[in-house]
Amino acid sequence: MNIKSVSVFLLIALTAGFCNAQSKIVEDFNPSSINQSDKQFPQVNSERCVRTQIAAPDAQKVQLDIGGVKYDLVKDAKGVWTGESAPQDEGFHYYQLNIDGASVPDPGTLFFYGAGRWGSGIEIPATDQEFYALKNVPHGTVSENIYYSDLTGAFRRCFVYTPPGYGKDSKTRYPVLYLQHGSFEDETGWANQGKANLILDNLIAEGKAVHMIIVMDNGYAYKPQSEESAESRRRPASVFEEVMINEIIPMIDSRFRTKTDREHRGIAGLSMGANQTMRICMNNLDKFAYYGGFSGTSNYPSSAEIDTKTFLNGVFDDGAAINKKIKVFWLGLGTKEPNPFPGSVGAFKDMLEKQGIHYVYYESPETAHEWLTWRRDLKEYAQLLFK
Repeated sequence: MNIKSVSVFLLIALTAGFCNAQSKIVEDFNPSSINQSDKQFPQVNSERCVRTQIAAPDAQKVQLDIGGVKYDLVKDAKGVWTGESAPQDEGFHYYQLNIDGASVPDPGTLFFYGAGRWGSGIEIPATDQEFYALKNVPHGTVSENIYYSDLTGAFRRCFVYTPPGYGKDSKTRYPVLYLQHGSFEDETGWANQGKANLILDNLIAEGKAVHMIIVMDNGYAYKPQSEESAESRRRPASVFEEVMINEIIPMIDSRFRTKTDREHRGIAGLSMGANQTMRICMNNLDKFAYYGGFSGTSNYPSSAEIDTKTFLNGVFDDGAAINKKIKVFWLGLGTKEPNPFPGSVGAFKDMLEKQGIHYVYYESPETAHEWLTWRRDLKEYAQLLFK
């Protein structure tokens, strides 16, 4: 290890332990904005350190598990455990407590569905948090819509944002954005963690986005097991594209006052949802004129050059045709995203440029594969829709 490497290692080590060194803690902690009512913990200070506390008098070891790192908590004479994390990136983060080896939600926070479970979340105040803040502006409505899917043989639901004023005018029709979550998340993500409704409320109030409907559905959809082979039951194939085209869109058009032509319908998704919506959009260009990929595209390896004659049935082989069909082709990525996302998105951009396909690219500064990246993506993307 050379001198430069040693210096970097020491810097990382000092930063990781900064909030854990009692003599160095900045004692300006405040409760997280998404704590349960009247709960004082978890808390965040001005250096973006997280402090959590839990009463567990019989426990032998308690840790705070956040950002892929576990931090030991200390027990006092009353059996209350308290401890802090290293500084965290701005934005929303999932986390959990580990009590004697069992990972559990923190009872102080609201619960969010992510990482394949209902668990805790915390907000680290962001410098630009005003764009998703709750403000005294006209607000839209997020409604829960339950429907039966013949393709999956099960009841499903989606959440639908209708913009301010939707209920006052029975004649006005609106464009629609179909907005999808990522892997191990569900249809609650965009309204809860993503704050999609507040982002649109604020953009509309500022005159930066048009009034639109947003549909947030569950990206996990499979055929009934009775219709699949034994192999398929072990590794079920997704039918989400068919559900979207044949069930969700017709249902939304029948229940809400939508504009049903392709020029007034867009689609976007994050990570897994970017892959899904890419395929849905490009396989159904008669139904969509806008595409947004947040931290993802179509999951091909960054080391392989795309064969445009075969990729997605050759739809990208004719760049001029794509430019005529797609009004906005939008890609977003955080500057701190881990592999494979920068390589995959970068290779996709290279393909678009080689084919002469117009696109918009946005980078979210100092964010990784997390919700602040995707909130910023939605803010930027929504301003370009249906204009």
